[in-house]
Amino acid sequence: YIFYGKISGNLLVKEMSAPEILPLDKAIIRPIYRSTANLPSHMIEKTVAQALSDCGELRDYLPDQARMQLGLLPLDSAVHNIHFPGDQSLLCAARKRLVFDELLLLQLAMRRIKVRNKNSSGFVVKRDFSDQFAAMLPYTLTNAQQRAISDALKDMSSGRQMNRLIQGDVGSGKTAVAASLAYTAVKNGRQVAVMAPTEILAEQHYKSFCKMFSGTDIRIELLTGALTPSAKREVCRRLACGETDIVIGTHAIISDNVQFDTLGLAITDEQHRFGVAQRSALSAKGDHPHLLVMSATPIPRTLALMVYGELDVSVLDELPVGRQKISTYVVPSALHERVYNYIKKHIDAGHQGYIVCPLVEQDDENTSDLISVEQYADMLKKGPFCGYSVGMLHGKMAAAEKDSIMRRFAAGEIQLLISTTVIEVGIDVPNATVIVIENADRFGLSQLHQLRGRVGRGSFASDCILISDDRGEVSRERLQTMKNNSDGFAIAEADLKLRGPGDFFGRKQHGLPDLKIADLQADIETLELAGRSAVAIIKGDVILTAEQSEIIDRRIAQMFDSAVEMN
Repeated sequence: YIFYGKISGNLLVKEMSAPEILPLDKAIIRPIYRSTANLPSHMIEKTVAQALSDCGELRDYLPDQARMQLGLLPLDSAVHNIHFPGDQSLLCAARKRLVFDELLLLQLAMRRIKVRNKNSSGFVVKRDFSDQFAAMLPYTLTNAQQRAISDALKDMSSGRQMNRLIQGDVGSGKTAVAASLAYTAVKNGRQVAVMAPTEILAEQHYKSFCKMFSGTDIRIELLTGALTPSAKREVCRRLACGETDIVIGTHAIISDNVQFDTLGLAITDEQHRFGVAQRSALSAKGDHPHLLVMSATPIPRTLALMVYGELDVSVLDELPVGRQKISTYVVPSALHERVYNYIKKHIDAGHQGYIVCPLVEQDDENTSDLISVEQYADMLKKGPFCGYSVGMLHGKMAAAEKDSIMRRFAAGEIQLLISTTVIEVGIDVPNATVIVIENADRFGLSQLHQLRGRVGRGSFASDCILISDDRGEVSRERLQTMKNNSDGFAIAEADLKLRGPGDFFGRKQHGLPDLKIADLQADIETLELAGRSAVAIIKGDVILTAEQSEIIDRRIAQMFDSAVEMN
């Protein structure tokens, strides 16, 4: 017999109160649902069984011939067998069909956007001013930067809307590429918008653009939530009448009251903070403006297929001359005193440093082994770094307070910044030469790589110290990968291999649906199969009926929660 129920008792005696008893020859595979105290799994099971009985046969959007060639179950059979499988093989077949569905619909959506964008006309660049811009710089652009600029200008000269991703490692010079394209766009009589995810990053870009365009007649403005209402109105007025050439700001740029005179190029930085919906909103500010998105988060090819399916990609695989290599060390917490002394050496030499903690505050028994940033900052101020200027930064602070701390750090008023991962993206302080990451095993490799990129941004040799007491094999392998590798793309591949996709960016991917059943590590073959099928459907090689096309359209809209118009 099979006894099904909750086991209690002790080491010698096991008990099961009121179990369900099934003869072994009638045992079935039972579904286990995520439950709550008031809605246990067996009640959900009973409700799902009733729902499947009531809904009738589910209509399939795949033609029978195409489905059989792909070796997939009918949709109705897959849905029934994922809940109540007849046997293990049917369970596996049901999962394969539903994984295929999820990946196919997502790729169809992304490819439709790409096809639609290719048919859209952006303004046509009549003259290339990139050489003129390069001559204004105090340094020489890398070959990778020049290739990226050339790729983008071909798009912008084609008569079709550019939709291009510039993907480059930390410090690879994406801002200079964006500035070059902005310069050419303005010289061709169009306005440019640059959107960043935070006010700090927007201000950094504003300062960088002002420096690169000094001596020209190009008019640059900053638009963020920190401006007073009257200042915002004045910026919006100048934008609408064409007095401003380049506006740099946060998501305030896509507010309803912001209008452009001749928007020709829209640029978003740290692309993974902005999804399809935000990019569409920015594009809607002009008549099919060219779109450039930038990301310093290297991601593997398999994830790139999903996240950037609607974009052409240029990769910056060289670092500008003068960038110093960052030395990386992995040490146990027993060496804290030596680590503190090493940080003091950097500070005493006139530089600055970061210490990163995984927690904002201690409020969870599951994280009792971790120190919070608040406790840590207080302990360091009173102890090892008494007499030094120590600041604290975390995501729960008010925006104005965070901005104040970062400005003081950038100005050199704070020597050591104790922070959570809020510093992960875009913070550029060339004088910071050492970063210590506590409980480094708690972070993904790509996130560690982003954090490490906060130092080594000037001409000074820099260090990254990873502190971890986790001696597990996987943890050791991950941290050794960080120690021995500075290539963000190789690290991203290792991260995917070692811990699976999970929440790859350390936060929700805005604008994309959650994958409910597909696993991008385990289902790579199905991902490629779905990709080939998506191309075949778009080309018309797989003939769909009007009803099947309607089902696909409806399911895509449901996946994206109607955030993006697909037709």
